[in-house]
Amino acid sequence: MKYRQLTKEQFEGLHEEFARFLASQSIDAKEWKQLKEEKPHVAEDEMNVFSDVVWDDVLTRTEYLEHFSPKVVNLFKCDEAEMHRIVIKIDKDINVLEQEGFEWLMKNPNDEKIEFFTGAKKYTNERNPEIFDLIEKGSAISKGELFEYFNKLVSKS
Repeated sequence: MKYRQLTKEQFEGLHEEFARFLASQSIDAKEWKQLKEEKPHVAEDEMNVFSDVVWDDVLTRTEYLEHFSPKVVNLFKCDEAEMHRIVIKIDKDINVLEQEGFEWLMKNPNDEKIEFFTGAKKYTNERNPEIFDLIEKGSAISKGELFEYFNKLVSKS
């Protein structure tokens, strides 16, 4: 398995897609029930293959990631060949995980208590597994508004 199996909730949310996937494997609802009962390892394999297909699709379309901790924000832009990163470190008694702290950051991006670090690196191996690793470590897929906002600020400096 390339990634990890989808959660029960994710499978439930994708039940129609999973049914189509099974149909593409010539497995109907009756056969699926039988597989789960009589050959659970085969059923597990089918669920793993489907999970990898879904993850690959999601990761291929992922352009931005965000990771927040109380005093540090990591913003990522995932291009084809490399990943760009903006790290925002806050040396002030606020918590950007809370609404008030986040709002302070957005209103005061040029405050002396904020440090910015930027960088880019080529993917070590494949793009999608590296993005998946960041998601597993707590990053969330985003639309990129924060990355682009702070990228404009740091590009001016």
